[in-house]
Amino acid sequence: MRVTTTVNGEPYDVDDVWEGESLLYMLRERMGLPGSKNACEQGECGSCTVYVDGLPACACLVAAGQAQGHEIITVEGLTIDDELHPVQQAFIEAGAVQCGFCTPGLIVQTHDLLQRDPHPDDAEIREALAGNLCRCTGYEKILDAVRLAAERLDTVSGAQP
Repeated sequence: MRVTTTVNGEPYDVDDVWEGESLLYMLRERMGLPGSKNACEQGECGSCTVYVDGLPACACLVAAGQAQGHEIITVEGLTIDDELHPVQQAFIEAGAVQCGFCTPGLIVQTHDLLQRDPHPDDAEIREALAGNLCRCTGYEKILDAVRLAAERLDTVSGAQP
């Protein structure tokens, strides 16, 4: 089957998609967008989180055919004019990036959180990121990154979460 979708603002026609194929597989293997990670394939870890029509979703649980006619935004699509988004930059600067498997999903989930709540407290951050698992960082650096991103987005004029 052919899937016609928009990914990171660009229209795509993806051919030969099979019925059981996941959106994650289509993004990584057919479209060359490796940012979303394939970790658990069960929607438990959050590593493959992308936006589907503005809502976060685990791409491993979305059938590729369900992307037909919808807008997908991956971690790669968060950049602004080829510059890292403040959330992406905050994760680097806070040391919240280690092995990298959880990072794309955490960044998308943080981006979503800061769009909804530009000033979250620690409990709100923990709740928003509860579906994203990390085996390396111990989460404190991730919390630091979210706080830093919130601070930067609050002070940078014209920056959009």
